Amino acid sequence: MNKLQSEVHRLYVPQAAAGQHTDPDEASLIDASGRVRAMVLALAKPADWAVLSKVWQGVQTDLALPAPAIAVSGTDGYQLWFSLAESVPAAQAMVFLESLRVRYLGDIKTQRVGLMPAVDASSPLQAAHAAMVPALQANGSHWSAFVAPDLAPVFADEPWLDIAPGTEGQADLLSRLESIQPADFQRALERLRPAPVPSASLPPSGPAERVGACLDPKRFLLDLMNDETVALGLRIEAAKALLPYVDDPGR
Repeated sequence: MNKLQSEVHRLYVPQAAAGQHTDPDEASLIDASGRVRAMVLALAKPADWAVLSKVWQGVQTDLALPAPAIAVSGTDGYQLWFSLAESVPAAQAMVFLESLRVRYLGDIKTQRVGLMPAVDASSPLQAAHAAMVPALQANGSHWSAFVAPDLAPVFADEPWLDIAPGTEGQADLLSRLESIQPADFQRALERLRPAPVPSASLPPSGPAERVGACLDPKRFLLDLMNDETVALGLRIEAAKALLPYVDDPGR
């Protein structure tokens, strides 16, 4: 395992997944139980560091969290890579990232913002994650890469590298980063939690009508979480309520 692989494992690979592959480059960002340590927030179409830097600065100044890694996607955007000291269910990571999006990128079209891991609403244990960085892209000529904060604005027009980034330089960038400790993560979630929304504010033609028709609480919460007509606060609370089902798929 080279220095870059060691740093990627230190920051982003779940402990349970670290020994699943003999090749360090094949280690998964999601373990077999659907837990993650890496959380990735991306902004693309177009790439705009001036906008995404609000998140990078905000999590440090407002939430007192360690700085996330900054990456260029190799295609059309920027990424922020957050590291957790301990793995959490993918659904909880999604709640955190969505809360950041609402707080700092609420005026940006949702189509431009990517949140990874992405949880499949019909099967919470099935989640997709971001591609590892650095990596050669499908066009065979552009690379994704981690970049230093002072160089991030340089890549606004071309968010990629034309040559493979050096492993030593990439490792050095990651070596300066720290993981979010469990207590700090929970504190940040509390600070990001929206004000409670009265139940009377549920839209009459939305999930409230489905209560009688859908007696399965898990199914109801999934529907509520994915219903864009419902207030965001309720959708986030639904995602939090689903976490026990993610931890115990037999429920």
